[in-house]
Amino acid sequence: ETRMTPFTSPPDMHAIIIAAGLGSRMGHLTDDLPKCLIDVSGKRILDHQLAAFHENGITDISLVRGYKAERITLPGITYYHNDSYPHNNILASLFTAEPAMHGAFLASYSDIIFRPSVVRKLLDTTADISIVVDTAWQTSYDGRTEHPLTEAEKVLIDDQDNVLDIGKHLPLSEGQIGEFIGLMRCTRTGAAQFRTAYHIAKTTFSGKQFSQAKTFQKAYLTDFIHYLTGVGIKTNCVKIEGGWCEIDTPQDVTRAARILGGRLT
Repeated sequence: ETRMTPFTSPPDMHAIIIAAGLGSRMGHLTDDLPKCLIDVSGKRILDHQLAAFHENGITDISLVRGYKAERITLPGITYYHNDSYPHNNILASLFTAEPAMHGAFLASYSDIIFRPSVVRKLLDTTADISIVVDTAWQTSYDGRTEHPLTEAEKVLIDDQDNVLDIGKHLPLSEGQIGEFIGLMRCTRTGAAQFRTAYHIAKTTFSGKQFSQAKTFQKAYLTDFIHYLTGVGIKTNCVKIEGGWCEIDTPQDVTRAARILGGRLT
């Protein structure tokens, strides 16, 4: 059996998991559970994520709760609570955990499963702000009828692997396109840039349209990355081909079990 060489992450590396949302597209599966606790291949989504982080030496983990917060009670995690989760979005949830963003950090959506090697590749990059982008993304949508291609958070990438544009609005046919998987990293320097830019944007755009969002409060993380690009702060793309799975609909639970099965960790 081949296993990765043990890896020690930088000592100040945090991981922040954004798990406040309703998970409304999961139907009855989220009636009593937040999405991150749904079972996929005999293990909860959150446990898959924690295993991938732990294998890369990341044990300092924060999690933003909201919907069904009382159900997420794993030990060894610092919890933050987004009281306004029904009225805001992913970007606001992430910044609920801003105290965990004062050094280098990773941030992850709570409805994705990824191999430890994906985390390792992200940690290995030298860029100050990086996102993981799947360049083989379209094949994962074959037969995925409940979550069409148009729902993908698409990324347009330049020749230096930096973000040119990002969001669901991008046309499928335009240039070098990949899919943002929902996993990102900031170095200590990048984290400072990231936080400063957020507070400037919040002051400037509060109550106003922000990128593709109707208001800043409803912004996705992709809206903010689009804003960073517009103000000259580069976001680097760490390119992968598969090795991850999004769980957004009941169909995805079955698909993840079949496609990725027990080979993730």
